[in-house]
Amino acid sequence: MAGTYARQARQTQQTIHAGGEWREAVSGATREILDPADATPLAVVAEGDEKDTDLAVAAARQAFDGGQGDWPRTPVAERAALLRRVADLLVRDREQLGLLESRDAGKTLEEGRVDIDCVADAFSYFADLVAGEAPGRVVDAGSPDIHSVVVHEPVGVCALITPWNYPLLQASWKIAPALAAGNTFVVKPSEITPLTTIALIDLLVEAGLPTGVANIVTGPGHSVGARLAEHPDVDLVSFTGGLISGTKVAQAAAPGVKKVALELGGKNPNVVFADACATDEAFDTAVDQALNAAFIHSGQVCSAGGRLIIEESVRDRFVAELARRAGRIRLGRGTETGVECGPLVSEQQRAKVEAYVESALAEGAVLRSGGRRPEPAPERPESGYFYEPTVLDRCHREMKVVREEVFGPVLTVETFRTEDEAVALANDTEYGLAGAVWTADAGRARRVAGRLRHGTVWINDFHPYLPQAEWGGFGKSGVGRELGPAGLAEYRETKHVYQNLAPKPVRWFAG
Repeated sequence: MAGTYARQARQTQQTIHAGGEWREAVSGATREILDPADATPLAVVAEGDEKDTDLAVAAARQAFDGGQGDWPRTPVAERAALLRRVADLLVRDREQLGLLESRDAGKTLEEGRVDIDCVADAFSYFADLVAGEAPGRVVDAGSPDIHSVVVHEPVGVCALITPWNYPLLQASWKIAPALAAGNTFVVKPSEITPLTTIALIDLLVEAGLPTGVANIVTGPGHSVGARLAEHPDVDLVSFTGGLISGTKVAQAAAPGVKKVALELGGKNPNVVFADACATDEAFDTAVDQALNAAFIHSGQVCSAGGRLIIEESVRDRFVAELARRAGRIRLGRGTETGVECGPLVSEQQRAKVEAYVESALAEGAVLRSGGRRPEPAPERPESGYFYEPTVLDRCHREMKVVREEVFGPVLTVETFRTEDEAVALANDTEYGLAGAVWTADAGRARRVAGRLRHGTVWINDFHPYLPQAEWGGFGKSGVGRELGPAGLAEYRETKHVYQNLAPKPVRWFAG
């Protein structure tokens, strides 16, 4: 068994990695990580604070400014080769990492495996991207005596703060481009689901990353995250999480005028036109994708299609079938065969979801499916944080459940009659991360996609993403982008180098 998994097996408290060493928290504090399927202890990790954060930032600063390995000045081909080695190690350890992600985050084992595949793809993509770039953009200065070139350099020490729903995937979207660009970093995973990010640091070391380049501090946002955002030796902060926390990160980073990238979630519309349901096959596909949009990973997805906006002429049939199938989704421990949906990540998250459903019913929503904790079963312990996939019909924009990000297995239903009304409903949100439009009319598909104010728009699909395409949103879904060339650009500074090959006196001043 690789060192990563041996560390997890003995439930070590040395989960802070700074300057090439695994260590306990300076304070000695620890946190128990619970399996959300039954609330039993899964691991014990160090509970870092500001002192641990300062040590990790100091290590990253030293590694960037000229420490062992000189990573920022390592040739691009060597950086790309290391990223490819990491991708190979992820493929090698896919089963163990997928299982660890499943148990830590509560998702199904198959989802965990797919996540690891996507993580490996991210490392491979950014390796290929930097390896294939030109060394700089030559600028024509209008003179043979002037050599002018625009180059990209690493931004410096990066603070990477990641969420609990896709722990390793979201970490990879930050770590891979940060390393590809030549940066050093300190990553703070969610205190709820840190285990696979800890494992990734071991793989980076195994791949040969120089000492001090990769650092991790396990601990809460109010101490570790806050200190990273404000730290004077941090050059960039990349945060994925909720709107309130993201706002605090931006405020903490502002006095230092740091680069900031924020991905803050969404309230994502899934717009279904009647012509997308014209045949039985098309109808079944649209229903199936609406279930996938709303309930994959129990709806704990920033791009979850939690708002079904459906044409009125097909709503009754569509919602009836949607509710019927939602009621048949098999809930249970993600590692159990046949389970389709796992638990919520914590008791706190389940209570939040329950409060949203209660408020919706009080405001006039009609419960079509779910809306409660399921009956216990062998694959679904009573102590687990399970909640039934819930369909709420007759919803409207004044409802809290329609306006705010629920982050749970809750689907709201709104209706429209015209294309303009559908677009208006879809755009009537403070967020703008992702959305989808379902129609058999290619012209309508392009028109509606063009009018939706969301960073990603799927046509006749939901949830796929490509590492080659940028990810991020409009409005309160954040600033900046991950993935794609723009995702790499977040971790770079741009420099213009102007060389005069035949300097002459300018004679501006007499003397």
